[in-house]
Amino acid sequence: MRQPDFETLSRTLDRLEAGVGAAELDGALAGFLCAGGASGADRWLQSLALDELDETLEDARDRAVFAALYQALSTDLDDPGCAFAPLLPGDEAPVAERAAAMVEWCRGFLGGLGLAGVNLEAGLAGDGGEVVGDLSRIAMTEFDAGSSDAEDEEAYAEMVEYIRVGVMLLHQQLARAEPEATRH
Repeated sequence: MRQPDFETLSRTLDRLEAGVGAAELDGALAGFLCAGGASGADRWLQSLALDELDETLEDARDRAVFAALYQALSTDLDDPGCAFAPLLPGDEAPVAERAAAMVEWCRGFLGGLGLAGVNLEAGLAGDGGEVVGDLSRIAMTEFDAGSSDAEDEEAYAEMVEYIRVGVMLLHQQLARAEPEATRH
């Protein structure tokens, strides 16, 4: 299955009146999986405390969208070629909209780590701790438009790449970590 694009996931969530956006949901699932959360393609919404959303999934096409998201993220996080990328609006969207989605993605990611049992208050060692701290700062950010579109585009691209690489680093660190070192 191919991962749904941002627009498809957004339309599905809007139609289902899910109360969560595409970026935040993708981030939450990525954080949950990154930290070793295990639930399977058919139970991950409940694992992310989205039972009500799961209960509204009566249409097989909707279920397929969520199953594809789960499968694609699972595969991408485990890909040694670093295929992972956060699901964000495409380049045709204004940079301010993409930056807002990036903030939502980071919020979701941190929540997903917590739902998987990572004790964020205790902190992580080394580079993983630095990445979590940076993602926390991004999650609390409101971006202002810079002095030029080119500067905004460049800054946005750098932040997305940092998130992508940081998540892969965290996935590697958490996958090797002793459970008691990172869990509640």
